Amino acid sequence: MNEASVVREGWLHKRGEYIKTWRPRYFILKSDGSFIGYKEKPELSDQSLPPLNNFSVGECQLMKTERPKPNTFVIRCLQWTTVIERTFHVESNAEREGWMRAIQAVANGLKVREEEEPMDLFGSPSDSSSIEEMEVAMSKTNSKVTMSDFDYLKLLGKGTFGKVILVKEKATGMHYAMKILRKEVIIAKDEVAHTVTESRVLQNTRHPFLTTLKYAFQTHDRLCFVMEYANGGELFFHLSRDRVFTEDRARFYGAEIVSALEYLHSRDVVYRDLKLENLMLDNDGHVKITDFGLCKEGITDGATMKTFCGTPEYLAPEVLEDNDYGRAVDWWGLGVVMYEMMCGRLPFYNQDHERLFELILMEEIRFPKNLAPEGRALLTGLLKKDPKQRYVGVGKQALGLCSVCSLFLGTLVLPPKNSRSYSKTFSSTCDQNDHNLGLSDKKNVRCSSSEKQCSKRECTI
Repeated sequence: MNEASVVREGWLHKRGEYIKTWRPRYFILKSDGSFIGYKEKPELSDQSLPPLNNFSVGECQLMKTERPKPNTFVIRCLQWTTVIERTFHVESNAEREGWMRAIQAVANGLKVREEEEPMDLFGSPSDSSSIEEMEVAMSKTNSKVTMSDFDYLKLLGKGTFGKVILVKEKATGMHYAMKILRKEVIIAKDEVAHTVTESRVLQNTRHPFLTTLKYAFQTHDRLCFVMEYANGGELFFHLSRDRVFTEDRARFYGAEIVSALEYLHSRDVVYRDLKLENLMLDNDGHVKITDFGLCKEGITDGATMKTFCGTPEYLAPEVLEDNDYGRAVDWWGLGVVMYEMMCGRLPFYNQDHERLFELILMEEIRFPKNLAPEGRALLTGLLKKDPKQRYVGVGKQALGLCSVCSLFLGTLVLPPKNSRSYSKTFSSTCDQNDHNLGLSDKKNVRCSSSEKQCSKRECTI
């Protein structure tokens, strides 16, 4: 394929998505649809300058407006699998018309090209990911499984893309959670990339504190993931009931989460969606991290990403600031989760997302008076605004976490090779036949501070 040519380039004023200020950016529009913004004009001889903005104008919508400034235009387009809007203004109407014509011409050209060269719905010529990956049986035998191999016992959750059902494998009597996704909805909602990523991460990881994939298969209209069933319920449920965990209990869960994150990072995977709702407990009371759709693969130590994604209350400052970010976002997420467990509320919260993002970026973290110095030190280090100063895990960028773990998390030492053969401190208070704890019967509302602020969470299954 020929290298993409430059269609138009020049200075634009771009409005910040969360801090609503105007910033000068040098943008380059290319024939392949890429629309790339830089803080400074890149020299032709220097291709190493990292862009601050990078998205595609394929299938975009363009709008003209005179607000909040004259000669403003808005681009609505896809960034990865998310619909985004970006707002720009220029000095004259003629300049605005020139940019809009160029962007529309590139978008039209891409549409014609796609019609002439249709791509596989679950992959592209440059991406080996395909639907076949999701039908590989993950059992120890070579036999493939089908829907008829299971008894269907209970609906555990339901969402836009499908449902999760408690099933029992007829041959073994083992209980599993079967995630059933509708292909047409995945495609219509542009969730193919997330689905393929989740399938690949599940298949390629084995860790005691990550959900295990047992089988993956498909029907003519469904994708089915048969996963380990963690019937201890969501950590969200237990914290909603108990309001706050003891430091011993938070230490126990925190050590297991650290072990899982370091394992993912050692395999160049960044999780990017750490929150209470994605932390389950198994029958023995151990943590199980679920939902790998937002994972980013191939992120080596020191490498960065750009995609804006995640849950608002858990977003790291560097993500909000439109900067490149790396593995440190997972340690920020750990800080938020640990703060919730130890303090009984989110570290930053406001129902207005713009105000929430300002708090995350600007506000100093506050602690309850009764929080131990070791716990305070851990949370302070994990919730540093600057990712370069934040406590992170293993690797060449490791900073502080090991020494702080020795003070706070270090009393729980995991055996070698990620074994979980130590005695746990807490029980999920359920047995093998309890399929209700903390699942579909819970309310989707959580008190998120002592002032009774609430944050509604939607099911995203």
